[in-house]
Amino acid sequence: MKGAQIARFSDKDILFLLETVDSSLMSKVDIIKNDPAIVEGMMEYEAGKLVRRIMLESEEKIMASVTPQFLFEVLLRNTRKELESRAYTIERTATQKIPVFDIKDVIRFLSDNTILKYMADMLSSFTRIESFALPIRVKRGVWRKIRFNDMDFNSLEKLCQVVPEEHRFSFYKRIADLCLFVVGIFPEYVTVDYDYAVSGGVKPRLFGNLRRSAEEYEEKGRRFYRLASEHRDAAILDLVEPLQQLHQCFNLAKKPLNYVSERYLRLRKQRLFPSSWSS
Repeated sequence: MKGAQIARFSDKDILFLLETVDSSLMSKVDIIKNDPAIVEGMMEYEAGKLVRRIMLESEEKIMASVTPQFLFEVLLRNTRKELESRAYTIERTATQKIPVFDIKDVIRFLSDNTILKYMADMLSSFTRIESFALPIRVKRGVWRKIRFNDMDFNSLEKLCQVVPEEHRFSFYKRIADLCLFVVGIFPEYVTVDYDYAVSGGVKPRLFGNLRRSAEEYEEKGRRFYRLASEHRDAAILDLVEPLQQLHQCFNLAKKPLNYVSERYLRLRKQRLFPSSWSS
């Protein structure tokens, strides 16, 4: 377990951490980077200082200085702290922002470090796109190559229908993560009528796919997190518990992501997640 924790962050992450927190600690970098408890303690205690530096730097400089996992974990840790001073979260509709008094539940949910790390890794996975071509058996002696990418709902769902059950875990999980990512980081593109509230114009296409309502994203997200949690690979990868939590608490999971999106990423999303946008 300790080795897995150490491997989570790169040397450049540790250097960024020490430079920001206290440059005099640089002389102890070899000791600190090999102690996950110290690293995570510093990230938690100094999350505000780390976020201030991140917000002052350009996206290019930040992404060259730290890994996406480190970046998003810091943002989520600081979000957890800042939410403690809030009285409510915000639910969006096409025309309104509605206060919801569920802040204690959201903080409790994000206080599970397994969930926080899962969500940081999930956000990191959307900074890049993977495309594949898989040979699928159509009938005896006949194979067809299906092309897909892991940010396309339609192709991922199609694969779930044709690949054997033992190979479906990664597709179940990716579809569920994609639903959470959209409603969490791009909530402004998820409305009841999919149009701009005032002008009535059609919004740009997201993920090169048909737009869906918030209810559809939540229903699909819950369903595919449940399917992923029940798959045998979830137990092998020790992901049963976080996947079950995300299935049960999908609506809570999107709240800290909404906060990260609005407070930290509002002007940076299209550059941090370039593969999310389709012309």
